[in-house]
Amino acid sequence: MVSKPLHSFIVILLVLSAGDKTAAVNEPELEMEPVPAVWPEQFHALMLMNKSGALEIVDLWYDWVNGRNFNIIQKQLGKLTYDLEWNNGTSFYYTLDASRTCRTVHFEVGILRPNWLDGAKYLGQRHVNGFLCNVWEKVEFLWYYEDIVTKRPVQWIFYTGREAHVMTFDVGAVLEDEKWQAPVYCFHNEKKEVQ
Repeated sequence: MVSKPLHSFIVILLVLSAGDKTAAVNEPELEMEPVPAVWPEQFHALMLMNKSGALEIVDLWYDWVNGRNFNIIQKQLGKLTYDLEWNNGTSFYYTLDASRTCRTVHFEVGILRPNWLDGAKYLGQRHVNGFLCNVWEKVEFLWYYEDIVTKRPVQWIFYTGREAHVMTFDVGAVLEDEKWQAPVYCFHNEKKEVQ
């Protein structure tokens, strides 16, 4: 017969060893790939664009709530141009200088949806511009870099050689309504369809 203290010790040893065996049998937890953050419905971003050596500063106002997107583009030592896009697919490209140029274009799709990165292919993590980023590829058209801590966009690289470096990203910032109006001379030009 086993003594009571020895019996208790054997029971404890069996319980502990059973726990170890159970842990060894369980499969390791699978890590889920990160998902890109959905864009906020309204934000303002200041970006440095490098188009194969041609530099621009883009003042981007995104306003999904009101179905509009506005890029105010300053080319290096060049013209200030405006790219006003609406969710109905209409875009106005114009200047406000004495030339009063405006081109109206209609695209089949409107502005990017806040979840436009759904279905993007995860490429892993990379350091870019001093940030550790998760990187996704969207329809073999661009690479999107998102800071792993803040979930803010850091950079986009387009397959055309164009790079967008995000300098500021202000969630909830909204441009005043009167600034969203294309000049009257845009409505006298012939519309161009883009396929």
